[in-house]
Amino acid sequence: MLRPFVLSLGLISGLLAPAAAQDVGIESTIRNQIEAFIADDFARAFTFASPNIKTIFGSPENFGRMVTQGYPMVHRPADVTMLEQREVAGQTWQRVMITDQAGRLHVLDYQMIRTPDGWQINGVQLLPSAGVGA
Repeated sequence: MLRPFVLSLGLISGLLAPAAAQDVGIESTIRNQIEAFIADDFARAFTFASPNIKTIFGSPENFGRMVTQGYPMVHRPADVTMLEQREVAGQTWQRVMITDQAGRLHVLDYQMIRTPDGWQINGVQLLPSAGVGA
């Protein structure tokens, strides 16, 4: 009786291992880009963007300007916490909670794509805050 259970655990572990490795690659890509933003290394940050994002912004300078003006919490975070990763309509999304320098929380969804260069960021959505209920 124990033998099928052990075999089942082995099969489940084998199936789950690629997903765990995927999480690490996605999280690493996002963290590396944020570290580049913190260092004002927009050329390096741009390397983590998908080909589509690179086409839209054209240069690391344009990309950096968009981030500093539109996503200041990503440019200068106080804390970054990876939340859940999920698949939606065939797209991979990583939710990230960022605490800004003023202590405010922001939740962002990063759309990720796998390219020949590894995981890259294909877009970021700032999610609306939940607000305070009465």
